[in-house]
Amino acid sequence: MNSNQEESNGETRLAYILGVPLAENVVRQWPQMGEIVRTRQLIGSVEGNFPELTLEVGRRLRLADVVVVEWTCNYGDGRLYRNVTIGELEGGSAVRVTDYWGEPTDTPQWRESLTDRLDMPGDGIWKDDEHLSHH
Repeated sequence: MNSNQEESNGETRLAYILGVPLAENVVRQWPQMGEIVRTRQLIGSVEGNFPELTLEVGRRLRLADVVVVEWTCNYGDGRLYRNVTIGELEGGSAVRVTDYWGEPTDTPQWRESLTDRLDMPGDGIWKDDEHLSHH
C-alpha cells in the first residue's frame, strides 16, 4: 500500500455507485485495461490509491439481478470522466462488476455538421464538478 492508501473497511465507492453491498468474493473487471480485481477487500485497496477522486451517480437502473449505473468522476485533475458500471447480483449483493469509462474528448471536426450538442446540465445525469463528492 502507498502512503495515501487506507485499509478497506468493506465499504467501497463501488458499493455506493451500485447502491448494493458487495459480496466478499466479488470480481471487478476493467476491459479497457484487460484487468480484474477479486474480493471486496482488494477493490477497497485499489480505490484507496485515489484519495482525490470525487464522483456522483447520475442514473441507476435495476433489472432483476442486474444494476446498470451511469456516473461521473474527477480524479482530482479537473477532467470529468463519464462511466457506466454493470453489476451482476446474487442474493442482493454484487458478485461481478464490469466498469466502462471514458476520458472527455472533443467532437471531431468532420462530425460536427452531423451531430447536435447533448444537453448536459450539471445537476442532471452527467454531473459537473460542482455536483461531485467524496465517497
